Amino acid sequence: MITLAVDCMGGDHGPRVTLAACRQFLNTHPDAHLLLVGKVEELKNFKHERVTIVPATEVVRMDDPVEVALRKKKDSSMRVTVQQVKEGAAQAAVSAGNTGALMAISRYVLKTLDGIDRPAIASGLPNSTGGETTMLDLGANVDCSAEHLLQFAVMGSALVSALKNTDAPSVGLLNVGEELIKGSEVIKRAGELLRAAGEAGNLNFYGNVEGNDTFKGVVDIVVCDGFVGNVSLKTTEGVASMISGLLKAEFKRNIFTKLAAVISYPVLSALMKRVDHRRYNGAALLGLRGLVFKSHGSADVMAFEFALKRAYDAAKNNLLDRVRSRIAAAAPLLLAAHTEPGNSTP
Repeated sequence: MITLAVDCMGGDHGPRVTLAACRQFLNTHPDAHLLLVGKVEELKNFKHERVTIVPATEVVRMDDPVEVALRKKKDSSMRVTVQQVKEGAAQAAVSAGNTGALMAISRYVLKTLDGIDRPAIASGLPNSTGGETTMLDLGANVDCSAEHLLQFAVMGSALVSALKNTDAPSVGLLNVGEELIKGSEVIKRAGELLRAAGEAGNLNFYGNVEGNDTFKGVVDIVVCDGFVGNVSLKTTEGVASMISGLLKAEFKRNIFTKLAAVISYPVLSALMKRVDHRRYNGAALLGLRGLVFKSHGSADVMAFEFALKRAYDAAKNNLLDRVRSRIAAAAPLLLAAHTEPGNSTP
């Protein structure tokens, strides 16, 4: 039985979305048990034999400062949800709440794994091969050192290896060109560290990749800082919404486009399904001593259910153990990156 702790109060919509998604998820996952965390009066009517309600008296709002969420709201649904993982009551936690607050609370409650300075947010983006490219960091760390990017690559490899059942997923470093001389000093240094990791057998490092390579599916994993990653994520979602909107508008123009819509509906329906960003909802917070997944705050029922599915898959495939083993194998390289003259990671 896989047990997930769910912050039912988080996000823009709260229990109205999270509870409906939980019910749909339970219907398709007979070996799952959910701990529904939140205000009892809003959750008490949810009845299911594989559900336990865990009370929490406070809610972290989407606009709450991190300090408020971490220091003042100690009985928030978000914190209690993460605490379930800490105590071993759940194998993973899922929340659609404030991203900064979730990262801060998760880091405080669970701590980071040995060898990891900062957790990273990782998720999949659709690519033209019919699969997805995992990108990290997606917003947790705006300013990264070369050593951080090496750590992200190690953690991303563990994530893809666990969820896609592949031993050596390929890793690309996002840059403004494929040549080794391109990029900032941080990116050049990160490239050196990643190539050394590849030569040592700790990573399957492809080399530098450009932004369009993410959507071509050139590599399984793209590593970048959180500023670039978050912009890429939001751009992808915007493009997907634009494609969907344009297709719907075009089909309403006249009788000919309506006829074309009927004929091409199966193909276009498959395309819209592929680029629907809701299907990629659920980002892993990697580098913690426990599994935590972040859903979009604006997620609807379908999107939040996908976040639950990703957390379930990660727990079932022993993602945490795989991350630990990957980091342990790369420990000498990670330590060397820290201790070389002139290097320091805050």
